[in-house]
Parts: sequence; structure tokens; C-alpha cells
Amino acid sequence: MGKHATHIVWDWNGTLFHDVDAVIGATNSAFAEIGLEPVTLEMYRELYCVPVPRFYERLMGRLPTDAEWLVMDEAFHRHYTEHRVGCGLAEGVDLLLEGWQAAGHSQSILSMFGHDELIPLVRGFGIESRFVLVEGRTGPSGGTKSAQMVRHLAALERVDPGRTVVIGDAVDDAVAARDAGAHAVLYTGGSHSRGSLEAAGVPVVDSLAEAVELAGALAS
Repeated sequence: MGKHATHIVWDWNGTLFHDVDAVIGATNSAFAEIGLEPVTLEMYRELYCVPVPRFYERLMGRLPTDAEWLVMDEAFHRHYTEHRVGCGLAEGVDLLLEGWQAAGHSQSILSMFGHDELIPLVRGFGIESRFVLVEGRTGPSGGTKSAQMVRHLAALERVDPGRTVVIGDAVDDAVAARDAGAHAVLYTGGSHSRGSLEAAGVPVVDSLAEAVELAGALAS
């Protein structure tokens, strides 16, 4: 990788890892424990936002208390661990990662999924060697990605934020990219509806192949 070559920061959940069905299943299982009505995929994509307590506010009509949030968060992650077992990489990911690396570009993963769980997942899919850095969340869950994105890019010595493209499935990915001085492309295969993503004011695509193509153009 040459200095200031184009770099992609990939999101994990809902982007490289196609787990939207597991997320909906875990959300509804957690909701059942606390007496909330189940949500459909369409409803989830329209309402989902971060910080995650704001998402629950949209569903409940009020912000959850700190105690309620802890119960909700624990229930979601417990059920997600069960539901994610049947999930795999998004379509074509192996070839996209291989092709980007072979073209002399670099890539990394920055996820709000717990770091200690993320690493063995990435390793288990046999793609760890495609990335110069893989980082997950180390603090409390439910927050935003901006501060982590700034630290992530600062840790990559030969990466210029101005020639970096963040590819993710959430508006928060675009916000984090902006705050770190990078570009963003948002993908409709995950947590947000197309309409929600378009409000971020960055390119929105329906496939990761399109995202990679745009990344090359945006940072050239």
C-alpha cells in the first residue's frame, strides 16, 4: 500500500455481515420481555437511529430510564447471540475485499459491535488478512461512532482521511465519516430505509459492489 492510497473503512453489522434478520429477531425477542409490540423490518428501518435509546423513544413515546435501557440492551445482545448463528457475509463480499486489496488499496473494519466478539467472527470467515486494522467497540453499547472513527483513522499512519471512504448501512456512519474528514457511501441492505439514508446527503447504493466502485471514484 502506497502512502495516501485510497482506503475503505467498512462497517460490520448490516454491511459486511448480513445480519438484519438476526437484528429484527433479537429486537422482537427483547421487546417481548419488556412488553413492547414487535416491529417489522420496514418499521425498524424507518425508525432506527443512534444513540439507540432514541430509537426506543420513537417506539415507546418516551426515553427509557437508565434502568430500562440496561434491561433492553442486555436482552437484545443475549438474543442476538442466538440469532446471529445462521448469518453470513453479504453477497459477493469475499471477491470485493480481495479485489480492493489486489488493486493496491487498503481497508479496515470499524464496528460498534463488541471488539472481543468481532475479532473471532471476522477470523472465522477467513477474511482477517484483508484488513490493516479490525476494531470493535470497547466501551458501553448504544452510542455513536464519530469519536471512534477519528481515533481509528489516526491509528492508520499511511491513511489520509481525505482519501478514505466509510461504507456502512447507517446514517451514523456518514456522520462519523464527516467528523473524521472522510467520505461516505451508505448501503441499503442493513438497518435504515433508503429514505432515511438519503437524508444524510451522501451517495446511497443498493449493493456493496456499487459502494466499492463509488469509493474508488470519490477518493481519486
